[in-house]
Amino acid sequence: MIDPLVASLKISSSGLRVQSQRMRIVSENLANVQSTGDTPGANPYQRKTITFKSEVDRALGANLVAVKNIGSDKGDYRVEFDPSHPAADENGNVKYPNVNTLIELADMREASRSYEAGLQMMVKSREMITRTIDLLRSR
Repeated sequence: MIDPLVASLKISSSGLRVQSQRMRIVSENLANVQSTGDTPGANPYQRKTITFKSEVDRALGANLVAVKNIGSDKGDYRVEFDPSHPAADENGNVKYPNVNTLIELADMREASRSYEAGLQMMVKSREMITRTIDLLRSR
């Protein structure tokens, strides 16, 4: 069996990995919030979503988190009337991505806080491992 402190490092690192990917997806969504289609009436950027799953690591005897799927949001596009826009259709409507900036910012904040919590867990685990080694040396 693996030491519980080493296991906690591996569990935390799996959390850091998925939250990092989550922040990348949110960043892509925010970067494309105004991206329209290339041609008049074409569909614009479609919001990406990320889902997680639990994975059992038998060597650790613990559940880890992993990315299950990176998909796309099938929600409606935002449509605005702007006949002078190069991507406007024959009615003068322009399709904009189905990205809501407020939702993306809230998701980014949540991912950032989860990442920070995982990082603090790693710091504490390392401190405890170091203290244990120091105790063993002083014998």
